[in-house]
Amino acid sequence: MTQPLSGELKWWQRGIIYQIYPRSFQDASGDGVGDLRGITGRLPYVASLGVEAVWLSPIFTSPMRDFGYDVADYCDIDPLFGNLEDFDALVAEAHGLGLKVMLDYVPNHTSSDHPWFQEALAGKGSPKRDWYVWRDPAPDGGVPNNWKSFFGGPAWTLDEASGQYYLHQFLPGQPDLNWRNSEVRAAMADVLRFWMRRGVDGFRVDVIWLLAEDEGFRDEPENPEWQPGQIEHASLQHIYTQDQPETHAYIRELRGVLDEFSTPEHDRMMVGEIYLPVAQLLPYAGTPAEPMVHLPFNFHLILLGWDAAQVRAFVDGYDAACRAAQSWPNWVLGNHDQPRFKSRVGADQYRTAQTLLLTLRGTPTAYYGDEIGMENVPVPPDRLVDPAGLQQPGTPSAGRDPERTPMQWDSGPNAGFAPAGVTPWLPLADDADRVNVQAQEGDPHSDLNYFRALTALRREHPALLGGDYRSLDTGHADVFAFERTLGDERLVVLLNFGGETREVGEVAGGETLLSSLQDTPAAGSDLRPNEARIVRGR
Repeated sequence: MTQPLSGELKWWQRGIIYQIYPRSFQDASGDGVGDLRGITGRLPYVASLGVEAVWLSPIFTSPMRDFGYDVADYCDIDPLFGNLEDFDALVAEAHGLGLKVMLDYVPNHTSSDHPWFQEALAGKGSPKRDWYVWRDPAPDGGVPNNWKSFFGGPAWTLDEASGQYYLHQFLPGQPDLNWRNSEVRAAMADVLRFWMRRGVDGFRVDVIWLLAEDEGFRDEPENPEWQPGQIEHASLQHIYTQDQPETHAYIRELRGVLDEFSTPEHDRMMVGEIYLPVAQLLPYAGTPAEPMVHLPFNFHLILLGWDAAQVRAFVDGYDAACRAAQSWPNWVLGNHDQPRFKSRVGADQYRTAQTLLLTLRGTPTAYYGDEIGMENVPVPPDRLVDPAGLQQPGTPSAGRDPERTPMQWDSGPNAGFAPAGVTPWLPLADDADRVNVQAQEGDPHSDLNYFRALTALRREHPALLGGDYRSLDTGHADVFAFERTLGDERLVVLLNFGGETREVGEVAGGETLLSSLQDTPAAGSDLRPNEARIVRGR
């Protein structure tokens, strides 16, 4: 595949996507929950980060049993967040600041409160009955098969009125849509059209690899590697509920809808949430003749151990696989479902990880608050709200509350997230009076300004956007070094994953553009403990 020049890149290739969890970004209404007007007021800050797009986790009408991933109306805003006029104002402000807007699209399931499902409950003869997945009981009267919910327990709930079970891969209040039904696909396509007509630039597509299930509803085999203490869902090998062949056809249809609104100057795009090995992941990008998602989400930096040799081996393999598949790479270190990456890699390695995310070939996605070094927040048992954790009390890793806590804006009441006297929906970090935007704005050596320095380098150096990638040998197992080249420009990124000084010699030769220690080491000088350094190579 011919490497595109930085000037030829689409917006979703050249820019950083910034994920906002709306409940936790800014509360403008004073109810302890973030909202659209709050986000709109903070968009100048987001623009100052040097990112390209904001992705909003679900804001649609919902009973909030899974905090918006249970949609009761795909074409309206939940009153908790505001209304359509507030949304239009947000889009206008974002576009005025040069930011694209992406929404979370949840096609696999609706809320049980959705009118479609309420109509389906009317009985087997309901016109909407086949919009969902129904099965008769097993011969013993129990669940139809052994499929498990991601949130624990069976993936089936009995509708006593009809005597049939409906499928839900998450909560019972999130019944799975039947994507084999062409009317379902047409209705979900119209959802995309509705939002693109309101100016939406792209979509993050929730659990896109789950859209189809095995038509024979066969039992899934047990996972021999499962261990007690892991989530129950992982006790099976999901060969009949995930990554089914029909899914690709459904995604090609959705891509066609986005292409209806795309122009040479402005792509409408989608990122697919897909937790799969690379060999199964990259086919979701499709081919030039039959394209699918623009970016199949690559979560492997989250799932790998934080080890230089292991990370290098993965990056080399993934980059090569993307070239072979003609797929654009993408990278992410954290999101609303995964622990904060600073908590995972440790404070000493935080800037090393941030540097890696923002200098690899491909599109990075950053999670709100990671730019100031927010960490997981311990949440007392009486404040837990995430159903994934509440339904699996013996599995501490199942809960997602610690990474969803309010954004830390200043040292005032509620860290500036909500007015004084209001109790935020989740507790704030104990260090919010020190780790916040206001405290870091004026400190040139802060994590926030290091993030901005990295994004500025991306804008200033085309090699970091459209340049080639090649890893380099340094002779040290705990150092990951690579070069980004475009035309005559060559930048070298050096990442010390360890706590020892490492002599890297000529690999570090050239002018230092940025060091995570925020000084200017001489050309060829040793790489210091935990240091990340970007050098204009010779």
